[in-house]
Amino acid sequence: MTSALARRDDIAEALALVPPAVDERELVKAARTIATKIAAPNAADVDENARFPSETFAALKEAGLLGIMVPQALGGQGASVACVSEICAALAQACASSGMIYAMHQIKMSSLTVHCLDSEWHRGFMRACAEEQLLLASATTEGGGVGGDMRQSICGVQRDGDMFDLAKDGCLISYGAYADAILITARRTPDAPASDQVMAVMRADQYRLEKTGAWNTMGMRGTCSDNFFFSGRAPAEQIIPLAFADISAQSMLPYAHLLWASVWYGIASDAVARSEAFVRAEARKRPGATPPSALRLAELLTLQQRFKALVVAGIDRYERAKDDADELTSIGFGVAMNAIKISASQSAGEIVNAAFLICGIMGYRNDSPYSLARPMRDALSAPIMINNDRILGNVSNLLAVYKHDASLLR
Repeated sequence: MTSALARRDDIAEALALVPPAVDERELVKAARTIATKIAAPNAADVDENARFPSETFAALKEAGLLGIMVPQALGGQGASVACVSEICAALAQACASSGMIYAMHQIKMSSLTVHCLDSEWHRGFMRACAEEQLLLASATTEGGGVGGDMRQSICGVQRDGDMFDLAKDGCLISYGAYADAILITARRTPDAPASDQVMAVMRADQYRLEKTGAWNTMGMRGTCSDNFFFSGRAPAEQIIPLAFADISAQSMLPYAHLLWASVWYGIASDAVARSEAFVRAEARKRPGATPPSALRLAELLTLQQRFKALVVAGIDRYERAKDDADELTSIGFGVAMNAIKISASQSAGEIVNAAFLICGIMGYRNDSPYSLARPMRDALSAPIMINNDRILGNVSNLLAVYKHDASLLR
């Protein structure tokens, strides 16, 4: 009896060390509340003044929603890509810039949670991300001739004993002035080939940003994606051990395309919601009669459902592949993720255009409750975020060696 009781005590003690299961529905519920009560009321001002959505991100930090991808053992919630995608869509439906910033932050977080669990320094940094709710930004592009190609670097890591120095010119860093840390890419050494890259984590007190270009765009104005000259110095242990080529293929590619697609789905859903409200208002004017715009709304809902199915299928594809490095780096998986990006970016604009046909002049006006001006301007960014033509060009180079699998079941 004593032995059995002892074993039960040991089991109870062990279970006490296991973090309680996270209810992702509660995380999404909290995000939707922030989207509705904070992001949406401030969205017009964020857009008009091209300012950082500070109120929204203060609320997200207060709710602990920035560190949800950090594993539970390191103080986070270990949230799934499906959960994060849902939050991106909810925020984007209220304020596209807020949704995109949240997506870009979590894309950077994926580089840590997928690749850095064996690195002592990076585990400690992930704990800090959960405890301090740090906002992460990305410096993967560079001026000077690489044309925005994140898989090419001009600058290189300068090692100095246990430290390293890094200077990067012309890099576009979304919300860089507001980030708590930046994940930055460079050549492994100054003399390494342009594609032999590493990624390093640098906290805000380890670098200096000199603004070289302002963000003044049609849409996504609140992302504050200014250009900077970046210079910093930090311990070499902050460089992620894995080659950036593997990080890009195994985490950045799928997370970027799935989370961006979720943001664009949120923008499209905002347009659909405005169209629904317009049709209901028209129906109230003529009780008992179906307004002509209702037919177009039915067509629009079909487009939205198709868009949703695309994102859900992409998330499912990643979930099945996430523990298989060979699959994540396969041509087929890369082609599939790229196809999601292209299709989602096209669907966002298609849906907002269809909504215009429903709302008419009331969708065209800036002072209308059914205005589609901001969703349209934000949706226009989608095809040029990693330009669709560049992606199609990369895919076309693979067609000579890639045999497309058209099966429905896998």
